[in-house]
Amino acid sequence: MGLADNRWSLKGMSALVTGGTKGIGYAIVEELAKLGARVHTCSRNEAELNGCLKALEDKGFVVCGSVCDASSKAQREKLMESVSSVFNVNNVGTAIWKPAIEYESSKNVYKHL
Repeated sequence: MGLADNRWSLKGMSALVTGGTKGIGYAIVEELAKLGARVHTCSRNEAELNGCLKALEDKGFVVCGSVCDASSKAQREKLMESVSSVFNVNNVGTAIWKPAIEYESSKNVYKHL
């Protein structure tokens, strides 16, 4: 066991990572799962999502996912309903305090800051 394996454990914790099928999002999903968290991720592209979930499963991680375009309020609402029925969800990213389903797309959020 290396130093990274002894940092901390997220066993029993849950996380939602939007855009977790590639790049930084994928790395975050993998790291959270590696630390023991139950992770749900989403992507606008179903084929990408399925490929990502298969790759994570092949690595031994338990990660679930769904198709969602986070710029769509209706799709965010659906995502929050499905995920919150399984997980207690917190979402971070800006300093605007309101329910996650009320956020607008990022280009509109920053005009309010």
